[in-house]
Amino acid sequence: MRLSKFYLYTIKEDPHEAYVVSHKLMLRSGMIKQVTAGIYSWLPMGLLVLNKIKEIVSKHHIDNDINEILMPTIQPSDMWIQSGRFEDYGKEMLKIKDRNKIDLLYGPTNEEMITTIISKDLKSYKELPKILFHTQWKFRDELRPRFGVLRCREFLMKDAYSFDMNDDKAYSSYCKMFALYMKIFKKLGVKVIPVRADSGPIGGGLSHEFIIESKEGESEVFFDKRIYNLAFDNCKLNDDKLVKEYVEKLASYYSCTKEKHKEEEFINKVNDKNQAISKGIEIGHIFYFGTKYSKKLNALYNNERGEKEYIHSGSYGIGISRLVAAIIESNYDEHGIVWPNEVAPFQIGLINIRSDNEMSTNFCENFYKNYHNSTNILYDDRDVRAGEKLNNMDLIGIPVQIIVGDKNLKNNNIEIKNRKSGVTKLVSSDLITDYLKENYEL
Repeated sequence: MRLSKFYLYTIKEDPHEAYVVSHKLMLRSGMIKQVTAGIYSWLPMGLLVLNKIKEIVSKHHIDNDINEILMPTIQPSDMWIQSGRFEDYGKEMLKIKDRNKIDLLYGPTNEEMITTIISKDLKSYKELPKILFHTQWKFRDELRPRFGVLRCREFLMKDAYSFDMNDDKAYSSYCKMFALYMKIFKKLGVKVIPVRADSGPIGGGLSHEFIIESKEGESEVFFDKRIYNLAFDNCKLNDDKLVKEYVEKLASYYSCTKEKHKEEEFINKVNDKNQAISKGIEIGHIFYFGTKYSKKLNALYNNERGEKEYIHSGSYGIGISRLVAAIIESNYDEHGIVWPNEVAPFQIGLINIRSDNEMSTNFCENFYKNYHNSTNILYDDRDVRAGEKLNNMDLIGIPVQIIVGDKNLKNNNIEIKNRKSGVTKLVSSDLITDYLKENYEL
């Protein structure tokens, strides 16, 4: 993409309305614009990152036989009345009436709707287990929306829902989703702490949050630092035994939100050097709630003896739009965003230092022509000062910067900068392709 053709308007100074790093940098880098309190438009740069995260999350689900669906944002009230949550959910639920005075709501979550759907389809134990997921914009009427997309009212969420015969089978699905989340977060380039958590308005007896450490986080967590060494790598997600062993090994290490924290257990279980108390941002939350919704909404299946039993369920959420901000909170420096390669809007930033110079312009045009179809490149071809181009590329956080100027070209060299380390190297212009493949897998 040529920057002269790309819709990108960056800001030099921190906006006065932003207090946390991710909010400042998302506004400054032209990723989002506020429409009203807690509601944002996603501009091209922001949408590229948002879609990359969404695609990675979706692919991991589909690759593991989890079927994608899409449910509506507007839901009827009757199923929520039947479950008992229409009044209990609280003021975060936005309730509306249509022209026929029928009560509707803008869905904050989908347990009732998905349970109603499967109650009409899943009839036999032979059809279980099933896990379905969808990615959808949701609305929760936060009392004090703040921190940009970290705590907003409209947000993009991936939800998955599991359906099983009994407690034991449902626990296997819970462990599978737990392990899948650890794989997803590793692929996204973020380090997470899985912590025991309160179930909140979703309900149920088993719940874990996935937290990214951040000084701006609202969640206080207490954990054993050794938990960071237990990333989920090689185990197959369809091997129930190995998946359970992995999750239970993780669970053997102390890690809790403040609501679940027990100081005496923490002190006794974790030695001083491994004790950690930190703040973090929740980017995922999983729940097992058994028959809570199936009993209320009459979701039954026939067991091996032909007897009717209630389906056991769990739900699993990842905040896709929140992840964008959370990743920034863990990946920035004084110059701007430092995107992990996996979610960067562009892999390469091509900077023509002298757009008025024939030598550097010819090199950039030929490079862009040869590589833009196979490599994700943002080419700054604008007729502006070199300093503005360099500062802008650092601000938006492109991982690899190819800096082209006539002085280096006269010696057959190109400058390549690693955004994360800040290290620049002169590379022969004849060897640039090999260098990018060897060092950046591009």
